[in-house]
Amino acid sequence: MRHGAEHIDLIWFSEIQWDFLSTRKQRLLNRFPEQWRILFVEPFAVGRRSHWLPAKRGRVTVVTVPFLKNIPSGEPQLFDNALIRWLVALAGRMIAAFWCQALGFSSSERLIGLSNIYWGGVAASMPCRVRFYDANDDHLGFTSGQPWLRESMHRFVEKADLIFYVSNPLLDKLSPRPEQRCVELGNGVEFDHFAVPRPETPEQLCSLPGPILGYAGAMDWIDADLVASVARAWPEYSVVLVGPAYAHDWADRHVELLSLPNVHWVGKVGYDELPAWVQRFDLALMPLERSPLKRASNPNKLYEYAAAGVPILAIDYCDAVRKASGVAHVASTPEEFVRLVTQALADGRKAARQAFARAHSWEALAETMVHELRNAMQRRLS
Repeated sequence: MRHGAEHIDLIWFSEIQWDFLSTRKQRLLNRFPEQWRILFVEPFAVGRRSHWLPAKRGRVTVVTVPFLKNIPSGEPQLFDNALIRWLVALAGRMIAAFWCQALGFSSSERLIGLSNIYWGGVAASMPCRVRFYDANDDHLGFTSGQPWLRESMHRFVEKADLIFYVSNPLLDKLSPRPEQRCVELGNGVEFDHFAVPRPETPEQLCSLPGPILGYAGAMDWIDADLVASVARAWPEYSVVLVGPAYAHDWADRHVELLSLPNVHWVGKVGYDELPAWVQRFDLALMPLERSPLKRASNPNKLYEYAAAGVPILAIDYCDAVRKASGVAHVASTPEEFVRLVTQALADGRKAARQAFARAHSWEALAETMVHELRNAMQRRLS
């Protein structure tokens, strides 16, 4: 196949809406070859914008298809009823089939990618040349673990020609067959976005005493007790938390942390403005909770911090952090994390950190994914 002349159709069943969060999927797909046509099937979510009619996002076509959805923990699990599940799945399958036909994605030569395990059973039965699963997270870990949902995921994984995974613990949970091609492909960073110096200092930081110990990311995953321990141990430093809390009661549950005089939670900051914040951190913190869900993760913020060149202090909570120990300080315990603050502040390995981040750019990761997909297509032809 001559790559310059190739025309490939790819359907990606996503667990995240395209316009809600800019995640791994958008970063990768926006860097796929221009000749590839991509249909991004996103879920419906109450209170968020949906694309009932297809919308273009660069080279990607986005469409919303309502489908099986997890019901919040503690509520009756409607889709545990097999008949209701079948009826809703049938409706979703018909809507998806309509858009595939209308938009020209119905060829059996298409590629099908999955990160939304609710679609697993349906996607496993759709004719295609190559199926691939993007294990960017422990997808079952975000659900209440219904047996039918586990079966849906495994039906697709078992039929996948290719599995991309972000960590070894996550791959272990998938239990792939020996003959399946499994490729470690972690998360990444838009290197220039975070590395190019920003001359402006966010107004909220101007009046804060330094050093600034900063965290950028979702509040829901931080170890609030650890952050509080840092703030109490170093009262002359400013602890700045940048990012949203998706749980509506997060602030109420962490009043004690937020009431500390040197802790400043600024809430969500736009992606375009985020580098100006991170570059002003004297020390970038990764005080994440050490849960089974987070142990299987691969954090974007690690590479964003590194691209900005700032010193990094992380608790040892996942493989990716351990692999970055050559450019970051990694603490084994909360007590060590607090003790390492001053040592980490003096870390002058900026060039090494930025070289590490460049190796994890989205451009490099997209190139690897495309290369593997092309090889998988060739294997199916041989």
